[in-house]
Amino acid sequence: MAAESEFPHGIGKVATRELAANGYTRYDQLTKVSAKQLLAIHGIGPKAIRILGEELAARGLAFAP
Repeated sequence: MAAESEFPHGIGKVATRELAANGYTRYDQLTKVSAKQLLAIHGIGPKAIRILGEELAARGLAFAP
């Protein structure tokens, strides 16, 4: 069974699965990694990064520089 993720379904099933496979299931974990590093993960594309970035910003958070 896949790890529970708090990420929106809009990023896609593959992106959600690959983020979880790399240990990312919560927004606070994304503050420790840059968008560029996430883009290097298979299945994570610009759309997922945009959506996740917007969700982070709504929470007062951001990707690592």
